[in-house]
Amino acid sequence: MNGSSLLPFMLGIPLLWPCFRAIENPKTEEVKHPTGSHSRVRRGWVWNQFFVPEEMNKSSHHIGQLRSDIDNGNTSFQYKLLGAGAGSVFVIDERTGDIYAIQKLDREERSLYTLRAQVIDTATGKAVEPESEFVIRVSDVNDNEPKFLDGPYEAVVPEMSPEGTLVIQVTASDADDPSSGNNARLLYNLLQGQPYFSIEPTTGVIRISSVMDRELQDEYWVIIQAKDMVGLPGALSGTTSVLIKLSDINDNKPIFKESLYRMTISESAPTGTSVGKIKAYDNDIGENAEMDYSIEDASQTFDIITNNETQEGTVILKKKVDFEHQNHYRIRAKVKNRNVDEQLMGYHAEASTTLIRVQVEDADEPPVFLRPDYIFDILEGQPQGSWVGVVSATDPDQRRSPILYSITGSRVFLIDDNGTIVTTTPLDRESTAWYNLSITATEKCKSLFENNMLVCHNF
Repeated sequence: MNGSSLLPFMLGIPLLWPCFRAIENPKTEEVKHPTGSHSRVRRGWVWNQFFVPEEMNKSSHHIGQLRSDIDNGNTSFQYKLLGAGAGSVFVIDERTGDIYAIQKLDREERSLYTLRAQVIDTATGKAVEPESEFVIRVSDVNDNEPKFLDGPYEAVVPEMSPEGTLVIQVTASDADDPSSGNNARLLYNLLQGQPYFSIEPTTGVIRISSVMDRELQDEYWVIIQAKDMVGLPGALSGTTSVLIKLSDINDNKPIFKESLYRMTISESAPTGTSVGKIKAYDNDIGENAEMDYSIEDASQTFDIITNNETQEGTVILKKKVDFEHQNHYRIRAKVKNRNVDEQLMGYHAEASTTLIRVQVEDADEPPVFLRPDYIFDILEGQPQGSWVGVVSATDPDQRRSPILYSITGSRVFLIDDNGTIVTTTPLDRESTAWYNLSITATEKCKSLFENNMLVCHNF
């Protein structure tokens, strides 16, 4: 069995076991003696299995000894070291075969060195053993802290999620040897985030441990620690942060902050006129805050339109109003969410309502004749100033202003302030049998409020 065949055997030996003495199987070779005769002798290498701890700070650290089994201490043999690392990382005492590490080693950079040994008879300058391979292993020490390569993390979870809901899994890695004790065995714990979150110590899975309401707080910073060596002395640790955001669910209904809205509308306003706006407030966001307004109006005088951008309700005039007929209205408005999940219907059991009082303002309406037309008869030949008839108009406004009458485009008739029509000249039936008169009624004065006093201005 040569040196390389020892490698699988050495790999299976736990690094914490003490070094043991491994003897290469002696080989039988034909050797020529100085007398010229030939005989078959046994040859073989003898060495300890070699391990060197990483991160050793010594300038020269003894690893072990190479020895040929024909080296009885009396013969002058010279040991030589060959291969990658020979002379730069490892040196050998040519006389004794002792091997030393002259550099600090890092197992995470290189964990194994395969070298070759050679032994020379200094008297003849010839090799007395065939060249053989052997292995130096770099044993692990806990010199690497756990690292979260993917942090910082961010996760989103719906608000009001039940306890135990999975949020996210975080993972740390440790460059130390996982087969070397507990150097790379990690445990996770929560440094910040209680009592809302918890973490599974061995998996790094974060779960909800307390129900949370987005409207009270919408995001949380959680600090996670990963610690190696299962918390034993000499353990190293690393931390990462997780930003956990709560997504919105429709757990709030829109509510009116005002219990009464007061609005005014002129009786002269046409249908479709905006009377006023109302607004409800919803603590949810996005489509969960979208709402629709409706009104209860027995008179069917008003309607309401929802503004999808501002989420306001605009009250509009559906049909004309008359101050003299009805000068105020009381209507009730309702609001509800547009998008409601059936599973969340319990949050929206009752719609929010508010009262709207609409005051109708009196407009200055023109006088109205009591009859649409009048027909009068008068005998021809009557003297100037003869009575023809009386017309009458009234002010439909509440203040009942006095009326002024006038006849348009006629010099034959006159009308006084009481609506009495008289002639200005005798009439001749044969000349003109019919007269069509256009009579205008206007308010004699208009009432205006000035400094809370009623003032009449003549026009």
